[in-house]
Amino acid sequence: MNRTARPLVIVTAFTASLLIGLLVMLWAMGGVRGVTAPAAIGGPFQLTDQSGATVTEKDLQGRPTLIFFGFTHCPEVCPTSLFEMSEILRAMGKDADRVNAYFISVDPERDTASAMKDYLSSFDPHLKGLTGDPAAVQKVLSEYRVYAKKVPLKDGDYTMDHTALVYLMDRDGKFVAPFNLSRKPEEAAADLKRYL
Repeated sequence: MNRTARPLVIVTAFTASLLIGLLVMLWAMGGVRGVTAPAAIGGPFQLTDQSGATVTEKDLQGRPTLIFFGFTHCPEVCPTSLFEMSEILRAMGKDADRVNAYFISVDPERDTASAMKDYLSSFDPHLKGLTGDPAAVQKVLSEYRVYAKKVPLKDGDYTMDHTALVYLMDRDGKFVAPFNLSRKPEEAAADLKRYL
C-alpha cells in the first residue's frame, strides 16, 4: 500500500465505524424508523434495601432515579461509580432528597441486607442498596438488560462480571438514558436537576 492510500484507508475505516456507532445509538433510542427498537428497560420488581424495607418499581415514581448494578466484593468499578454518584448527590445539596439512588446487587449470594448496609456506610446516605433472593435479583437483571456472570477465581472464590452503566429513570420510572458520571459533579448534578 502506498503512502497516500494508507491515510485514506484509516479515515474511511474511522468514518465507517463512526456511522455504525451512530446508527446503533439512533436505533437504541428509537430514532430509526422502520427498525424495531429494543425492548423497554425496567419493569416490576421487589427487592429489599439495607434496612430490611421492601422496595418495588412503584418507589421509582415521582422522582428521577439513578440505578447502578454491582456487588460489594467488586474491586474497582463499583466503589468508583458509587463514589462518583455520592459526589453528585452531595453537589445537589437539598435537592438530593428529591432523587432516588439505588445500588442493586448482582451477587445475592454474598450481598445480604446487612452486607449492603456495611458497604454503603462509606458512601452518601441517600444511596440505598437493594438485594433479594436469586430469583428476584435475576428478574430485575433481566428487566434492566443487565449482564452479570459469576467468574471463578483460582483460590475457590469468585468475582462477578457485570454491566457497569448508571441508569437514569424519569419521574414516571421510565428509562431515559445511561447517566454520564465522567464529568464534574456539579455538571452532573445540574443535568439531574432537569428531571426533578
